[in-house]
Amino acid sequence: MNEQSVGCSFPKKDAEAVTAGAAVYTDDIAPEHCLIIKLLRSPYANAMIESIDVSKAYESEGVVCVLTWEDVPQIRFTYAGQCYPESSPYDRYILENHVRYIGDPVAIVAAVTEKAAETALKKIKVKYKVMDAVADFEKALDSSVIIHSEPDYHNNVPIGGDPCRNLICSHYSDYGDADSAFESCDVTLEDTFYTKANAQAMMETFRTCAYYDYQHRLTIISSTQVPFHCRRIIAMALNLPQSKVRVIKPRVGGGFGAKQSLVTEVITAFVTNKTGRPSKLILSRKDCFTASNSRHQMRLHVKMGATKDGIVRAIELDVLANGGAYGEQSYPTSLLVGHKTIPLYAHAAYKHKAEFVYTNLMPAGAYRGFGATQGCYAVETMANRMAHVLGIDAAYFRIINIPAAGEKMPAYFGDVLLSSKLKRCIETGCQRFHWKERCKPKETENGRIRAVGMAITMQGSGVPMKDVCCATIHLNDTGFYTLQIGAADIGTGCDTVLSQIAAQVLECSINQIIPEGVDTDHSPYDKGSYASSTTYVSGQAVMEAALSLKEKIIQEGAARLKIKAEDCWLDGQGVHSRNDETIFISLKDLSEQLVLKPDCDWLTATADHCCIYSAPPFMAGFAEVEVDRSTGKVLVTDFLGVIDCGTVINPALACAQAQGGIVQGIGMALYEDTEYTDTGKIRNNSFFQYRIPTRKDIPHIQIIFEPAYEPTGPFGAKSIGEVVINTPCPAITDAIYNAVGVTASKLPVKAEDIWKSLNLQNKDNN
Repeated sequence: MNEQSVGCSFPKKDAEAVTAGAAVYTDDIAPEHCLIIKLLRSPYANAMIESIDVSKAYESEGVVCVLTWEDVPQIRFTYAGQCYPESSPYDRYILENHVRYIGDPVAIVAAVTEKAAETALKKIKVKYKVMDAVADFEKALDSSVIIHSEPDYHNNVPIGGDPCRNLICSHYSDYGDADSAFESCDVTLEDTFYTKANAQAMMETFRTCAYYDYQHRLTIISSTQVPFHCRRIIAMALNLPQSKVRVIKPRVGGGFGAKQSLVTEVITAFVTNKTGRPSKLILSRKDCFTASNSRHQMRLHVKMGATKDGIVRAIELDVLANGGAYGEQSYPTSLLVGHKTIPLYAHAAYKHKAEFVYTNLMPAGAYRGFGATQGCYAVETMANRMAHVLGIDAAYFRIINIPAAGEKMPAYFGDVLLSSKLKRCIETGCQRFHWKERCKPKETENGRIRAVGMAITMQGSGVPMKDVCCATIHLNDTGFYTLQIGAADIGTGCDTVLSQIAAQVLECSINQIIPEGVDTDHSPYDKGSYASSTTYVSGQAVMEAALSLKEKIIQEGAARLKIKAEDCWLDGQGVHSRNDETIFISLKDLSEQLVLKPDCDWLTATADHCCIYSAPPFMAGFAEVEVDRSTGKVLVTDFLGVIDCGTVINPALACAQAQGGIVQGIGMALYEDTEYTDTGKIRNNSFFQYRIPTRKDIPHIQIIFEPAYEPTGPFGAKSIGEVVINTPCPAITDAIYNAVGVTASKLPVKAEDIWKSLNLQNKDNN
């Protein structure tokens, strides 16, 4: 009997281990007697190290080494876990005599105990030449303070940067004659929007251990999203052949993009390479907030023009973004801000310009949504305003503007849209959210004002023509399968989803598929878990490998049954004859014969996949809020997400992904408020100062799927990982406007700002 796997809500493969506290993370399998690494960090935003005296640090008992900029290889590299050649500038050494933000590493201490390492840090004497710093990203471009002037700074590919101007990268694209299109519009609106640098706030902090194995190969165990990129970058930074480096990814306690950058890996590998001893570096929560990476802070100027009947004819998006002290992940983010936002308005001519600049602040990096989140907030907020001015329902305004399957999308790199149920997402959302009935604001019994808002969004599925994913499947000698993948499960459940894809092809139980954890020595290559690519790209590789293995099994089974392969079929029990149900060979018997008889091949199949098209998932988000007019406090009371992510491989896991992303979007909209002092010191270095939504802040969240079969995805699937975070910000800010008439052009929306605006309204009315 054939078993159905795709479309079923199987529990995650590691669910039992996680809930029982038995899941194995990096620190659980670190070798005993690891040297403990601690970092001395810069107290200044911009300074040169004139001298550094580490002699006193060695007086602390248990200190094994103290390393400074004079001890590191003079090799420029990037922390960005991207496919080579990376589009991020090579602007780092492991340590440097120029520190560029408060928190930049100055010295590395490795000791046998944590206390010894911390004591040694206090004994290092550093003389700094403190220089002017630029902490305001709007003043960074062409500032007299030049953050990167090193002669060996370089890029692998042109990204439109100029370090002499503090310009990391720039991007410009257009379509049609936007200026003429604006002139033909009946209404033109424009405004400038600001978003903050959000912390990814994953549960497990950055952590890595390293040791030399019995073959004297440098082995790294790390909480990373990009094991294979990690191997390559470590080898480059330490001037080692990749064959001498091995990376193992155990269970990861969340990443959300943060662990697409190598925050702890290179330093840990460097210590073990220097000392020959096992070592580990575990960042504190404070270090995660102050010395890792965050979402890019942005200023987004949006101009939108439409006809009186609601057709958007022109969009102009001008973006300035804060890349911080180092430029990893900036260029790809600059593309996504506009190219995963503007295409939603199919009739529009457009201009999109983006400039990302260096500042003397903590570097920006990857965070779920990767630029599209900020772009969605700005463009969708402007779309809601346009609908209000024109007197058109916001949902209908979207329906008459969105692209349909079969249409070319100029702003989406000229691709033709192959599948979309976005119109259905909007219609279903309106029906299930009771949109029309709830559109008028209402006063609650406690005196608050309740109102609703909505937004739409799109994302991508993988990076086309660049990211390669591979998979290998073995038939084992008792009839179960081993699935070897390089995709990094970072809590998303991709091990389970990819097992379901394999099980569906092989027509067996998902329990017969055993996924292996990632080890660069044994796993087939995969670019890693980012860009919403695992199900769509890695899943296609799994499907192709499983199809190849299925064909081999049927061929071998048919040979033993002495019938033609085309007269056989495979299920989880074995190979059957289509014509006679009594003719059958079990998988157990077949696999044992394949192992034991010397004239048989061991059955294994490998496949790779690189997408040529990044299938966009879509979502319509609907939010209800209550606003307290006396305090300005906003509470999200209801949220509905209607999603087209193609065929839903595992509805329960997809629903959990969606709910988690929506909660993060609510945090960005209302709570997460990164603040810096004028000197570049971050004010929010713990969860006491950096507020994320708690269980009490999470509203009722309903998820509905409206799947469109995507012909380029495995079993018709598209991605879901990132699209779900984008709509809360514009939907919530629109709901606030509908409730109390306060427009929000800055995130997060603070209660005091709403209160001030309401007071101004009252004064004007009086």
